[in-house]
Amino acid sequence: MSVLVFADSTEGKFKKTAFEVVSYGKKVAEQLGTSLVTLTINGGDASELNTYGAENVVEVKNELSTFNAKSYASIIKQVAEAKEASVVVIDSSVDGLTVAPLVAVSLEAGYASNVVALPSDTAPFVVKRKAFSNKGFNNTEISSDKKVIGVAKNSYGAHENQASGAVEGFEAVLPELNVKSEAINKASGKVTIADADVVVSAGRGLKGPENWGMVEELAEVLGAATACSKPVSDLGWRPHSEHVGQTGKPVASNLYIAIGISGAIQHLAGVNASKVKVVVNNDPEAPFFKAADYGIVGDAFEVIPQLIEKLKAFKQA
Repeated sequence: MSVLVFADSTEGKFKKTAFEVVSYGKKVAEQLGTSLVTLTINGGDASELNTYGAENVVEVKNELSTFNAKSYASIIKQVAEAKEASVVVIDSSVDGLTVAPLVAVSLEAGYASNVVALPSDTAPFVVKRKAFSNKGFNNTEISSDKKVIGVAKNSYGAHENQASGAVEGFEAVLPELNVKSEAINKASGKVTIADADVVVSAGRGLKGPENWGMVEELAEVLGAATACSKPVSDLGWRPHSEHVGQTGKPVASNLYIAIGISGAIQHLAGVNASKVKVVVNNDPEAPFFKAADYGIVGDAFEVIPQLIEKLKAFKQA
């Protein structure tokens, strides 16, 4: 018996969530009194995973140029069976939320997504999960012999726990695919929303795409990703890849700054997982103020330039 963790990566580099799920999986393995196995597909340097507790690392040798949920799920299933894993840990990113249910079905396992804490008990196996669009929590019991856990981003954290172990290759049998990717266009040279610790987002309060310069400058000063509300992407002011919210990309950053966004329920549902939310809006009745940790009632065209100036001065001090 073992605990299997899937450490996700992109372009040969491990995502921050990879270190979080390895940290989580290590503790679950300790709770169960078993070993930890970490799976990588097109991953980076395995020693990076050792820093967070990875003992035995399995590197898939198949050539996979693009992400495909069916292929990834099949590989995870094959490794889980080979290593006799009773628990499989995956992140709750967009890709993770696509892959994990497929893995669960193939292993006849119970699946709990958006898990925010270690199991409170292992017999029965109970985990705490986000619920109601991050407005509440529930305790879920997984009664199946095999279990799949989706860890919510920034919920457990990455904890250094140096380990050493063997690295072994694995040649998986890939399924026949009905869908093929012709091309994938990715934004380059920017912090991605999925990996960002800080996200600077703006809405229609900026009045037009020509005013986005100050948003990008603030993001650059903070080392943040830029994002936008749904109406902004629908109007073509910003690319759809920056649309965050319940109908766009979910955000679970350490800091989320909303500029000129009123706070529609769909937007709030998609960003509620962020630890600290700051809103800048000239309407004191904007719904976002009720959800924010900090709020500034004021004109963004006056507030943001001053904020940028103060941040630059702080960094130079």
